[in-house]
Amino acid sequence: MDTPSLSHLSKIEYDHVYEPAEDTFLLIDALEEDLALLQNIKPTVCVEVGSGSGIVITAVAKALGRTSFYIAVDINQVACKVTQKTAQLNGTDVEVVAMDLMSGFHLDNKIDVLIFNPPYVVTPSEEILGNKMYGDLTRAWAGGERGREVMDQLFPKIPDILSRCGVFYLVVISENCPEDIKHLMNDLGFIMHVVKERKVRGEYLLVLKFTRK
Repeated sequence: MDTPSLSHLSKIEYDHVYEPAEDTFLLIDALEEDLALLQNIKPTVCVEVGSGSGIVITAVAKALGRTSFYIAVDINQVACKVTQKTAQLNGTDVEVVAMDLMSGFHLDNKIDVLIFNPPYVVTPSEEILGNKMYGDLTRAWAGGERGREVMDQLFPKIPDILSRCGVFYLVVISENCPEDIKHLMNDLGFIMHVVKERKVRGEYLLVLKFTRK
């Protein structure tokens, strides 16, 4: 899976958009490792929540080709523009939507591949708001209590938006309590697999994959 070029992005844009880091590239590595599985699914709809620079959804679109419809969602308006630019300049078509999580979509059991690298850092809850006190980029990493407050909002929606053969990829750190997430998603009808894990700069990163039982 080729890593898309981001040479078009300037420092000004990176001041407002999460710059790809170890978690981003671990996620791309995990998706590359699962590429044969993703191709076998023959996905019709692929969605990334929190696309940031657009590097992940663009990598997926380049790898899987034009047989799928690709959607990127981000609450950050600058990130939406940057994602669109990344997709276009790397020769892919991605529909970009400015939205909080999946609040405005009606894709009942239509998503075949769902990808989320959420804000997972343990912070005070008020930092999630990304207000003027903390700055625009705070929303990209501030996860509140246990680093779970944002991702926990998406979990209950997964059974209703993921297709029967769909797969959900999630980036977490050990402080997010992956075993608790495993039990929570099990109660929602999903099996958890650890695709990739890596220790970087004091964080233990994991890429989790969820499929229906």
